[in-house]
Amino acid sequence: MGWVVVDAPLDSSGRGRGEQRAPAALRRAGLLAAIGADDGGEIDAWMRDPTRDPATGLVGAAAVRRAGGAIAARVGELVAAGRRPLVVGGDCAILPGICRALPREVELWFVDGHPDFYDGVTSETGEGADMDLSVVTGHGPTVAAGVDDVLVEPHRVHLLGHRPPADEAGRREAARVDPRIHQLPAAELRRRGPGPVGAALAAGGDGPAWLHLDLDAVDPRDLPAVTYPEPDGLRWPDLVDLVTPLARADRLLGMSVADLNADEDPDGRHARRVVEVLAEVLGR
Repeated sequence: MGWVVVDAPLDSSGRGRGEQRAPAALRRAGLLAAIGADDGGEIDAWMRDPTRDPATGLVGAAAVRRAGGAIAARVGELVAAGRRPLVVGGDCAILPGICRALPREVELWFVDGHPDFYDGVTSETGEGADMDLSVVTGHGPTVAAGVDDVLVEPHRVHLLGHRPPADEAGRREAARVDPRIHQLPAAELRRRGPGPVGAALAAGGDGPAWLHLDLDAVDPRDLPAVTYPEPDGLRWPDLVDLVTPLARADRLLGMSVADLNADEDPDGRHARRVVEVLAEVLGR
């Protein structure tokens, strides 16, 4: 099953940060040729509203809902046709739209430097990328999902590679995480071995799965070009070992990649490294 690259240039701050230019940067770095993918074009996921909605606490609530609907339509079309989408963000606010298009029994492999489990009250920024995992598991503002329903059952979620909170806000976020979610922070992941962990997850079920990769899971020594870097993350070899068996699993419906900040990568070298890693893990 070949990959189809679709761009989702959603920056949920609404301020035009470099995440919205990441899909174009990765294309310039040779993404399509590197992984042998078809070109699925660009989803209309641009957002230009930095206003925080007083009712939900979500920045650009209507714009996030509209972008999510466009993402859901495109991903649903590809999955129904038996294609495998690689959705390139943008930031993690692309995830609720993706999950709208997936079967309810999907298993979510969520590789991220943060739990993304704030809601419209606890998030200091109000950005949809603060709360995407919270939203899809039914603990965040439903406007960000576009539906009043749980999109992914919490016990089917594997949260991988996050770091322990360093401040009070982070501790409040960590306390909100649904206890049914399987958590494997970066330090424990390294202790167990990223390769064996990835292989066990890939072989651990027979239902459909989706892989979401927030690039801030990578240690900023290797990838500083993200908006919210966290220390003590996975090094590139760790990430490759973890993600390779997941990305090549037969039951994988598709993958999303988020949070490269092109503004922090003026010469494009980090975009080129991301492309090299994706080519390696996807088997091209």
